[in-house]
Amino acid sequence: MEKTVGKNQQTRLCLLVSLSAVFWCLLLYFHFVVLGGSTVVDESVPSPSVPVQSESASIHKTNPHQTTTHTGVSENYPFVRALRTTENKSDPCGGRYIYVHDLPSRFNEDMLKECRSLSLWTNMCKFTTNAGLGPPLENVEGVFSDTGWYATNQFAVDVIFSNRMKQYECLTQDSSVAAAIFVPFYAGFDIARYLWGYNISVRDAASLDLVNWLVKRPEWEIMGGKDHFLVAGRITWDFRRLTDLDSDWGNKLLFLPAAKNMSMLVVESSPWNANDFGIPYPTYFHPAKDADVFVWQERMRKLERKWLFSFAGAPRPGNMKSIRGQIIDQCRNSKVGKLLECDFGESKCHSPSSIMQMFQSSLFCLQPQGDSYTRRSAFDSILAGCIPVFFHPGSAYTQYTWHLPKNYSKYSVFIPEDDIRKRNISIEKRLSQISPEQVKLMREEVIGLIPRLIYADPRSKLDTLKDAFDVAVQAVIDKVTNLRRDIIAGHTNEDFIEENSWKYALLDEGQREVGPHEWDPFFSKPKDGSGDSGGSSVEAAKNSWKNEQRGQS
Repeated sequence: MEKTVGKNQQTRLCLLVSLSAVFWCLLLYFHFVVLGGSTVVDESVPSPSVPVQSESASIHKTNPHQTTTHTGVSENYPFVRALRTTENKSDPCGGRYIYVHDLPSRFNEDMLKECRSLSLWTNMCKFTTNAGLGPPLENVEGVFSDTGWYATNQFAVDVIFSNRMKQYECLTQDSSVAAAIFVPFYAGFDIARYLWGYNISVRDAASLDLVNWLVKRPEWEIMGGKDHFLVAGRITWDFRRLTDLDSDWGNKLLFLPAAKNMSMLVVESSPWNANDFGIPYPTYFHPAKDADVFVWQERMRKLERKWLFSFAGAPRPGNMKSIRGQIIDQCRNSKVGKLLECDFGESKCHSPSSIMQMFQSSLFCLQPQGDSYTRRSAFDSILAGCIPVFFHPGSAYTQYTWHLPKNYSKYSVFIPEDDIRKRNISIEKRLSQISPEQVKLMREEVIGLIPRLIYADPRSKLDTLKDAFDVAVQAVIDKVTNLRRDIIAGHTNEDFIEENSWKYALLDEGQREVGPHEWDPFFSKPKDGSGDSGGSSVEAAKNSWKNEQRGQS
């Protein structure tokens, strides 16, 4: 009897153990298999200073049966780690990491070693010194600050930007966490070597070589280059050759299929194309610390300005559409207007001190189109606290949408070209109608823009202020991040019309569609229908080079 009871108890005990084991197995299975698909893994972000094996080569293929975390980020997209860095609130670089391609030196540093070949008329060797800032300017006339001023060439952004990138606080050697990928190719210096007297094979060689190098990299496969960006300190028309005729202008970098996916930052972009973005021309001021900027801004506030308006420039007798001749005439005939005439030979226009002195003495600075839409002078005038007067929206408003406020009336005056060309409106009368109170408000707005329109010294770092480099990098990061989120959400912009690219840049947050705009007449495409290197655009590029020659005469 006792044996029978003991046997039953033993059987029951075995049954309970078995059921318990099955229960725990089911629980563990449910936890790791079922819940595992939606568990967020806290992947630590590698330190920018510690090399980490990139995962980009192994994650570019995605599972069509994708899963999504509770944060809304797909587990199977190759850029998921980069997006997740924004969730790490303890990481000041979360969502801001930049990966820089380690390009062969032929794409950048070798060009600087051959600096005499970078321009047909200018010895660029002195302008590539001091990390691209050029030789220091002496403050003999007291126009500048005692430090931070350099004779910077207007086409030196390639090297200035690349050197600023070396000081960027969120660099990473792990491309899988990068918010964007920088390509340190000196595109502007490259084309500058070969614009005159070289066939298209020579002009295109480095661009084709670069693209061939990039597309073989695992980083490229992640987004087909749509997370890549590069900088060229020249106008976009130098990179938009339409034909394969040697007589046509420039190279075809921006028309290469791979390059169309990248973002190219240029000092003048095309209103009709989507793969280039305008960034400021470099000025002569490159502060090493915040205090240098604050002191300069305060000085600009206190200046007495005896001229109502001023203009520094030369006429364009060969351009029937130019209004420069009429502007010069109005300056000459006005008692409150100041003119600094520029022409061949010796001219005060080639003296940074003379230019800045005039701008500092003026309330308004006239900025008609240069040889193309834009001119460096606009940024020099803002630096001097002078309110710019524009005559074409392509000179600033549709160009520098990352750096300038959308409400252009807060910091500038707009007088349509036809008001000068056809109606001969009095610039003096138009500007005199602006009240002193409004002028003061506008000037304060202009002075407030100075930090974001200058490039800080690449050998140092501003503490609290964001310069032109910082603004541009953040804009690229935002662009790539928004694109990645759109991809995950399945958003497509099938109604996008590239010819209207300039309009999209003016849209408010959340807007996606464009329609008729008051500036449509300013951006009607050339008769050749290209909107690129044809007709007036290529002539603008050529004239730009002619005037560089003039500056060295």
